[in-house]
Amino acid sequence: MRTRVSSGSPLEPVFGFCRAIRIGDRIVVGGTAAIEPDGSSTPGGAAAQMERCCAIAAQAILDLGGHIDDAIQTRVFITSVGISAEVMAVHKKWFGGAMPVTAVIVVAGFVRPEWEVEIEVEAVFT
Repeated sequence: MRTRVSSGSPLEPVFGFCRAIRIGDRIVVGGTAAIEPDGSSTPGGAAAQMERCCAIAAQAILDLGGHIDDAIQTRVFITSVGISAEVMAVHKKWFGGAMPVTAVIVVAGFVRPEWEVEIEVEAVFT
């Protein structure tokens, strides 16, 4: 059985995706950017954007019956190596208890040019 949650992003119905899906004891949170409930981009720099990304992902995991400490893998996409330290400091704040395997990937950009970071999370719980 698949259970899906939406974060309310206006891009979900346009692009045909959900924020996260749960199958059994596995939760997968798709690419999560810094988007506000009204559809605007989160103001501020990379650290503020990462805070918002983590909050959205954590809420999706909670909505599907898990906890952020159930995270087993994160993928952090950034637009510049120069922002990696501030972004990963926020990652540690949110995911330090779970200590998931993690990849940090530098990309050319995102759907909105003001976005500097996006994350994906996988969680498994028992």
